[in-house]
Amino acid sequence: MSTLDSETFDRHFANLSANISDFIRGKPEVVRLALVCLFAQGHLLIEDVPGVAKTSLAKALAKSVSGATVKRIQFTPDLLPSDVVGVQTYDQSAHTFEFFEGPVFANIVIGDEINRASPKTQSALLEVMAERQVTVDGRPRPVPAPFLCIATQNPIEHHGTYALPEAQLDRFMMRIKVGYPPGVDDEVDIIADGVARRAPEELGSVMTLDDLRDMIELVRSVHIEREVQRYVAVITRETRKHASVRLGISPRGSIAVAAAAQAHAAVLGRSFVTPEDVRVVAKPVLNHRLLLTPEARVRKQTAEDVLDEILVSAPVPRPSKWG
Repeated sequence: MSTLDSETFDRHFANLSANISDFIRGKPEVVRLALVCLFAQGHLLIEDVPGVAKTSLAKALAKSVSGATVKRIQFTPDLLPSDVVGVQTYDQSAHTFEFFEGPVFANIVIGDEINRASPKTQSALLEVMAERQVTVDGRPRPVPAPFLCIATQNPIEHHGTYALPEAQLDRFMMRIKVGYPPGVDDEVDIIADGVARRAPEELGSVMTLDDLRDMIELVRSVHIEREVQRYVAVITRETRKHASVRLGISPRGSIAVAAAAQAHAAVLGRSFVTPEDVRVVAKPVLNHRLLLTPEARVRKQTAEDVLDEILVSAPVPRPSKWG
């Protein structure tokens, strides 16, 4: 049970959001969703074109929490699974095996250009992202808690890349885009930061790792009424029946929506989840989990289009004592 009160949670969130937004200009909604994912203890996939601060967002978030161990993995075609999870070697002098931890043994792991690694190396992340542990030589080794993987990928470049399989995508709680700067003044600020050679590594921390743990615990205590849980189930079940969908949302996706909705409610200062929280997080949590039919792709229909249809048609529970 968290000892953190809602007022302290609000203060930490405001400080964290302002610190990151000081570098990621003009993107408060993107920053908020990234923090919602963090507080829900989910993994984040940032997918967008080159040069829009995907990696900088991950770095800015990581630098804002003091005491958190942060490791970066630059995914390349020649990267091996042992380069990710670690390797066990034999010490001849001591006649024992010694395990050398890989970069996944950290609180925040930044996986840059994750789709440039081979499927074999990508699969090294499957266990640790789902179970927060790595099994080497039959022995499970837990990674530090909390554990968050923030990965980036470029969706338009296909040469030398390997598309993430559905099982890997399903491990990410959210997929978000950063997008271009919304206004001229925002882009001018970005240019000024670039001219000054300002980097996200220069950001100071605004909260401790223990503060983050307390915030995660508070999010877990946010109440979600059974009718709201049913609303989540209705949305995800509709994806399995939709004519344009070949592979719908699994129960893992349903749980992810509920957990993200809890974090979103906490960020807004509430101790309970409403249907509106579910609607806000539904698309970033579900858009990468849907596999559309070939016919839908020919029509250039997207996962977001399907989710929009479902969110419009799904009956919304009436306001009640959600708390």
